[in-house]
Parts: sequence; C-alpha cells; structure tokens
Amino acid sequence: MMTSNQANQSPASGMDLALLAKLTGGLGDKKTVEKISSEFAQLYAEFLPDVFHSETGIRIGVSYVSCTSGLMTDLITDLGDGFALSDGSLRNWSPNFVLGCGNSFVIALMELMLGSAADTIMQPIERPLSDIELDLAAMVFERIANVLRSGVNSQGGFEANLERPHNAEDRPKSDDLARPEFGVSIRMAFELGSVMSEFALVIPQRAFLKTKVTAPRAKAQVKAKQEWTDRMNDQVRRSHVTLEARIRLQKLTLGTISRLAAGDVIAFQDKRDVQVQVSANGRDMYSCEFGRSGERYTVRVKDNISTDDEILQHLIG
Repeated sequence: MMTSNQANQSPASGMDLALLAKLTGGLGDKKTVEKISSEFAQLYAEFLPDVFHSETGIRIGVSYVSCTSGLMTDLITDLGDGFALSDGSLRNWSPNFVLGCGNSFVIALMELMLGSAADTIMQPIERPLSDIELDLAAMVFERIANVLRSGVNSQGGFEANLERPHNAEDRPKSDDLARPEFGVSIRMAFELGSVMSEFALVIPQRAFLKTKVTAPRAKAQVKAKQEWTDRMNDQVRRSHVTLEARIRLQKLTLGTISRLAAGDVIAFQDKRDVQVQVSANGRDMYSCEFGRSGERYTVRVKDNISTDDEILQHLIG
C-alpha cells in the first residue's frame, strides 16, 4: 500500500530533472536547440530592422549572438542587471516567456527620439531605466513581440500579452515551490549608430521545441512614423514624476540651530509672498509662490526656470 508520504513525493524525486524533461518533451538536444535558435535569429535579423525603420524612421542593425539552454530562472538571472525585462504569453503557443532588452539601447533610442543627432549619441553608461524610459521600453518590447507572433504563426492569430517592463534588479524572486522548467535564451545584438546593445528571448523549451519558425507575411498596412512618435511622446507626458518644493527659511546662527528642539518654530525668510523653488530629480524647473487652498497648502507657478525641452531631457535621464 502507498503511504501518504510516497504519494506526495515529486515525480522527479528519484529521477534526474534533465532526464525527466527530455522524456516529457521539455528539453531538447544541443543540435536541435541550435537549429531552432538560428531560425529565430534569422527571423529577427531580417524583419525587426524593417519594423523599426517603417514605424520610426530609425535604422538599426540586428545580428545573432548566442543561444543557451538551461533552467528558465538561471537564464533570466544570467542576463544581468543591464537589461529591462517583460514577462509575456502568447495564446496557443506559450503561456510564459520573457523578453529582455539592453538598457543602453533604450537610453540611446530615447535620446534619438527627442532630437539628438545619431552621430552624437555615445555608448550610454550602464544604469537602471527611469520610469519614462521603461515606458519607451514597453514600445520596444511590443515590436519584438510582434515579430515573434508573426514568426511562430500560432493558431488563432492572437496578439502577445506583455506585462509592463521592469529593471532586472527589480524582478521579484522566483517561487521556490514552482516546478523547474528548462528554457532557451536567444541573445541578439542591437546596433543603433555607434551604440551596441542586446535583446534576448527566454522561451520554455516545451513550446520552443514544437515551434516551426516561418517568415511573416507582408502587412497590408504599415503604421506611420508619426503615430509611433506620438505614442512615445504621449507615454513620456503621462509618466508620473515626483516634485519637490524648497522654501528659504530665516537665517539662524549655528548655536541657535544646535539647540533647536521639538516644538520650536522657524520663520520663512520672505515676509510677504513666500518664494518657492520646485524641482524634480535635482533640477529646478519652476519659480512659485507659497499659498493655501482649503485645507491643503499649495504652490502657484509664477515662472519657468527651464524650457519644456530641457525639462523633458532631464526627467528622462
């Protein structure tokens, strides 16, 4: 008779995890993985540059870097902190996959979309993306996912479902109780002027091994460059930014300051209209006056310290 402990044991408890995955179609041999990966690489090298150019007027280069087989969690971790990530699913193909895009590509693309000349954009310093840059990354991931959807040709013609991008360092820890799953990481190079970066597809092998990659059919209509640009500008303008207000207080001696205690009051320096400097991310943007509306204290904008373009350029970084 089977005991309760025996019944609760994992099927893989007495069997090598990789062997079990091979027997159940969740892990392929090296030759098969490399063959299918090269088909994905050819798909992206041929079609992603056309998608970007037709929708943005921006020319990029795309080339194959490598493919790696392993556990999904390890493959995602191995991308490193220099990537933005987006979890996705595509009905009738795979319930889960992960797209990665090098932060340097998004940073450079943002500079270019805001008017910088391509030959003036240098290789960005590696850093996490700001909220506004993550909004742009979402649009980059949409283009990568559109090529994926067209190439795997899943039944029903469903659109890929993508979650909002996040910096790799902000990715939640994986569930230790989740069933380990083997995948493949396909890494591709992005070239934007003199800027070099990468993007990656991390796909469960259970879906990957069944995929027959095909060249997508020509679209009847191509989205105009202005539509893509307008969407990007709209994303930028709808992004939330934390503002800070700075008010000058009356001058006090160091001795007085050292003796301040709870309940002591410090007066504003201005005796009539209290002047306020409003800033974001360390940059002064507006000169305001301090006031009150109902139960809330407020500031009223009196003058712009920075131009619209300067404000956008600063907040994006």
